Formats: sequence, C-alpha cells, structure tokens
Amino acid sequence: MTTLIATSVVRGSHQGESHGGVYLVDFNAQSVQQAIDWNTADIDWQGRGWDRGLRGIAFDGERVFIAASNELFVYTPAFELLGSFRNPYLMHCHEICVYQRRLYLTSTGYDSILGFDLDQNRFCFGLHVVGVGRSYQGSPYDPVSEKGPPPGNRLHLNNVFCDDTGMYLSGLNTRAMVRFDGRTLKRVASLPEGMHNARPYEEGVLFNDTASDRVRLALPDKDISFAVPLIDQAELTHTDLDDSRIARAGFGRGMCVVDDRLVAAGSSPSTIALHDLEEVRTRSVVTLTHDIRNAIHGLEVWPYA
Repeated sequence: MTTLIATSVVRGSHQGESHGGVYLVDFNAQSVQQAIDWNTADIDWQGRGWDRGLRGIAFDGERVFIAASNELFVYTPAFELLGSFRNPYLMHCHEICVYQRRLYLTSTGYDSILGFDLDQNRFCFGLHVVGVGRSYQGSPYDPVSEKGPPPGNRLHLNNVFCDDTGMYLSGLNTRAMVRFDGRTLKRVASLPEGMHNARPYEEGVLFNDTASDRVRLALPDKDISFAVPLIDQAELTHTDLDDSRIARAGFGRGMCVVDDRLVAAGSSPSTIALHDLEEVRTRSVVTLTHDIRNAIHGLEVWPYA
C-alpha cells in the first residue's frame, strides 16, 4: 500500500464555492488529507469542467507541479506556493508529464502539447497535432511567439506520457494512442473513443475505458479489465443538478502505475481504486466524497511520504 496524490474537478459549482482540490490519500490507513481547496474566482465558469479544478500532477526534485486549466503552479512538498507560469497557448490543460529536463502539458484547447524547461523555468516547445484520415500530423511551434496555432479542440488531447521510446499522446477523439519520435507521429494502438490516460505498459496499452466504465490493460494475447467501483445511488449527493453540469457516477479518469503489479485509477464521485494486474482483482477502494459533481482528475504516487 502507498500514499497517492489526487486532484479533483467539481463540475456545477458556483463562484465562491470550491471547484476542486488536492488530496493525499493513504491507502494503508484508509485516510484522506485535503492539501489545497481550490476556489479561485478568476476562471471561466461556462459549461461542464471548463476552467474548474486542478488537473495534472508531476514532480521535479523538491518541486510539485500541478496544472490548472491555463496555469502551471509550483509547490513545495508541504504545498507552499513557489510560483506559477502562464502561456497564451495553454488552454484547458489536462495531464502533464516530466521526462528528462522538460515538463510536457496537454493543451486541449489548442490540440497541442507544450514543453516547459525545468532548468530555465520557461515554455520552450509546442507541437500542434491534427488528424488526417486515420493518421496524424504534428507541426512544431514556438510557444512564446505569435505564430502558433489557432484555438481548437478537435482531438481533445488529454494525455501525454514519455519514456525512452517516445512521447505518447491520446485524447477523447483520437481513437488511438499515438507516438511522437521527435519527427513524426505514428498510431501505435487503436483504442475506443472517449478513453483517458492511455500509456504503454509491458507489450500493451493501459487506459481508462471511460465509456465502458472499465480500467483496461490490452495485451497482444489477452485483455485484463476491472470494473469502476459502484457507489450506492442512495448515498450520492447533489444529484438534483442538470446532467450537463455534473460528472456521471462511474466516470473513469486519472491513473498511475504504483508498482509492477498495482495500478491506481480514479472515478466519479471522487473515488480511487487499487487494481492488482497479477491477481486480476481490486485490492482496495477509497472514496473521498459522495458529491456526484466531484471527479478525480490527476493521480500520482506521492514520492515524499
């Protein structure tokens, strides 16, 4: 068992109310500590998630990076704010990822991946992605110039993952996990529409099959999956809001690999489950709240415990 850090988005909240937060979840003690309550008024309150809540999480030494919709925040492990960074091409950010000396961010509102230099503390890279039939094309750009792409959200890029084999991109509308090798984009796995958090794992792909309410590991010779934990409908709160303003129960998003057999996955209302890939069973579940509006977004192993 371990301690995880999670971020959340509260859909349907109003100005002056909390619309997200940061939590430390100790699975051994089955305890939850809220580290940050996000209630800034300087956001766009339209629609579902929009600018609400906090998103991706990443670490660099003693710095904790947490993305909001259009701003990258930096904290100490004690959650003291060190600073924040904005960029005109960062809009509706979702997941983020550190690889070598860069932090990569999904800019969903620009169909882009942005790179942030961890040594110089500046945005230094942009990649605009477009779909061409079943293929994809990427156009690099300078994120500090005025020659970047126009706003757009065709692919709804919501996840980026990097390792020694390349940068892997995916989104609600990509229907695939795509690898960028520094020159070209290549579809490396077909995936269902609406999925989240796709990343290579062993010889397959690990992802939240959100539309099917499952967490899946698709391997060449088998498919391992886990059901998203169900919460008793009678225990849910704030269910009287219009459906367009809330996350549905069982909406799966947020994932991290804990070790060589455990995977943690998030769902709505804010719930985190530990799934055992070896025994193919759900080992433990912690529910942060029964508020149906509150959905997990980012999820990582907490390295400072």
